[in-house]
Amino acid sequence: MKQNSNVRRMTALALLIAIVVVMSLTPLGYLQVGPLSMSLLTIPVAVAAMVLGPTDGAIIGLAFGLTSFYSAAVGRSAMGTALFAVSPGGMFVVTVVARVLEGWLAGLIFQAMTKKGTKDSKPAYFVTGLMTAVLNTVFFMGFLVLFFYNCDYVQSLAATLNVDNALMFIITLVGVQGLIEAVVCCLVSSAVSIPLRKIWVK
Repeated sequence: MKQNSNVRRMTALALLIAIVVVMSLTPLGYLQVGPLSMSLLTIPVAVAAMVLGPTDGAIIGLAFGLTSFYSAAVGRSAMGTALFAVSPGGMFVVTVVARVLEGWLAGLIFQAMTKKGTKDSKPAYFVTGLMTAVLNTVFFMGFLVLFFYNCDYVQSLAATLNVDNALMFIITLVGVQGLIEAVVCCLVSSAVSIPLRKIWVK
């Protein structure tokens, strides 16, 4: 029984990783909006966190982060490429570490809202879906400011946005895009996870 459970888990992880890779290589994963890309890859991370748990949420977050790091390394994103040239290590933290934390914490949030022995409540799905996108933005922008705020590229971007401090830089750069990303992740990941988890926990 345990072996069957492990096979099922590995199959689910492989499928979600494949979805992340496909999305990252097509317009399904990143929608270019100004200097940033609005990412829909938070959706499979949220699904993994809710259906499989914090550890697997972190694994799918890792897959998300590695595809993002790859995009920066090979020049698929102007901003990512510029920052990668400044500090590959810093870019690894911004793209990979941020997404691992995002998936892990999203799983913990869902677990906290759905204790064992109680039925899953719909608010838990919506809150976790929303928080996955919020955590993605918070960690990504937080690490970006920590590692790159004083570099020429970011300072030039801040001047273009007419902001003179890190907080306003984050708010102005993320703007409506972050709100849309959060709402989409909340609705889509919830719609997918609710029926999937009912099947999974049987």
